[in-house]
Amino acid sequence: MLADIRKDYCLKSLEIEDVASDPLLQFRHWMQEAIQAEALEVNAMCLSTLSKDGFPNSRIVLLKELDHGFVFFTNYESAKGKELAAAPKASLNFFWAEIERQVRVVGTISKISEQESDTYFFSRPVSSQIGAWASPQSQEIPDRTSIEDAQKRFEEEFKVNSIQRPAHWGGYRLTPHRIEFWQGRPSRLHDRICYELEGKTNWKKVRLAP
Repeated sequence: MLADIRKDYCLKSLEIEDVASDPLLQFRHWMQEAIQAEALEVNAMCLSTLSKDGFPNSRIVLLKELDHGFVFFTNYESAKGKELAAAPKASLNFFWAEIERQVRVVGTISKISEQESDTYFFSRPVSSQIGAWASPQSQEIPDRTSIEDAQKRFEEEFKVNSIQRPAHWGGYRLTPHRIEFWQGRPSRLHDRICYELEGKTNWKKVRLAP
């Protein structure tokens, strides 16, 4: 039974005096530890947006850069792209089961520059570049064959013409204003340290009840 599934977390603890004053620096520390622990899909994050009917809409995307925000890439005309255009706020959730940790991020969304999008686009495998052209992401299609046919068509086209980044594909940056670090602890009495942005650069950190 689902109700009987239990795991007691006991690997580590999290104390407010031990975390960095900057949550992005703290995130980098935890990301590095997750990489060293060989966490599965370490840069996978659940991105939640707000749909036009007011419901949260979540999916897994990949973090591709961490600077002053969290950068990811997608089709601007996809469901998430349209939702972010209408309501440029979102949340992220990282879960690294191997080290019993979770990070929740809330912030505002903006598109990155075309130059930044170009740089990442051309770093991708050619098959992925073609995929960005072939897939009308989130749109209804009759069957898988239609996508495979589009892929073949673009493969032939780009044998003749040099491939370019499609205008409908590029990156977003989530600039955080709240980041919470969660460390699993025994008896469900987990450690939670939350950073809230006060003003433009000052972060306040507090402990939350589990």
